[in-house]
Amino acid sequence: MSRSCLKFGIATALAILSAPMASAQEAVSADEMAALCHGGGLSTCVSATIPAAGTPTVQRWMSPDVGAAWAAGYKGKGVTITIVDDFSSTSRFSGNFGVGVQTQRHGEWTREEAGMIAPLATIRSKDFSTGSAVGLAPGLNVLNLSYGMYARAGYSSNQIGWAPEEASIISYATRGTAVVSKAAGNDSVAVGGITNGQQDYLDLALIRKPSAIFVGALSTNGTTSSKAQLAWYSNTAGSNPLVQSHFLVVGVDGSKTGLYGTSFAAPIISGYAAIIGSKFTSATPIQITNDLLNTARTDTLVNYNASVYGKGEASLSRALAPTAIR
Repeated sequence: MSRSCLKFGIATALAILSAPMASAQEAVSADEMAALCHGGGLSTCVSATIPAAGTPTVQRWMSPDVGAAWAAGYKGKGVTITIVDDFSSTSRFSGNFGVGVQTQRHGEWTREEAGMIAPLATIRSKDFSTGSAVGLAPGLNVLNLSYGMYARAGYSSNQIGWAPEEASIISYATRGTAVVSKAAGNDSVAVGGITNGQQDYLDLALIRKPSAIFVGALSTNGTTSSKAQLAWYSNTAGSNPLVQSHFLVVGVDGSKTGLYGTSFAAPIISGYAAIIGSKFTSATPIQITNDLLNTARTDTLVNYNASVYGKGEASLSRALAPTAIR
């Protein structure tokens, strides 16, 4: 058992999780994204700042709210987004965010997406195979988690001993020292639900955490005249009001990008949080989290129900509308 694979123990190693699973594309024909695990056995943490390339362009898969935010001067400046993901495996897949077809690792895709939404944010990469604690930068921090931590269902929370990586993330969400955007998952169940006898224990650990947001996927961006519905693969908010109150949905238009999954919903919320932070520069992560949750729309969704959509579709324009947030 290599150090890079030991992510957490349950009841002092009654069970171990061998690898984080990326909450990625689940197309009708199964592909490598449906159950993407890290590999390579690397024990070093990749941490880099990815500069924005050229003049940012609003892409067809983005909400028009993004362009409006940019025009108002809010592009994520002064905020750090850390992408905790796969940056070392041999698994790669193709897609197109509007800048040409590319073939990249899962983390490279989620990093690129967050950076395209918030082009002036500082983007850092943290390889999730290392298990080392996630560090925070000065100023506002946003953590993007487009993966889950799966193990056999049925353990209680006091049986889980997290590795430093997830322990640090859970601590930040608990203390409200970083906005944590967590992909809801692609099993068409409620967040924290059981699928094939397994549960995502990272989902369970983030319930009740004040600066954590679970992010589900819509098949497209919604409008009042053309309402959107939940993507067929996306997990839902479920019946737990504690999840419903911290659950948002955004459009993941795979017909335009070739990329599907809640993996590509979470970076949109990460980017939105950075944009909001670049306007409300003294706001705390909890204030920004609440701003996103409290300004979500329900009138752009087909048959809105909190057990499906949680708080609703994230609305960047509404979140930016106040003169101050608290």
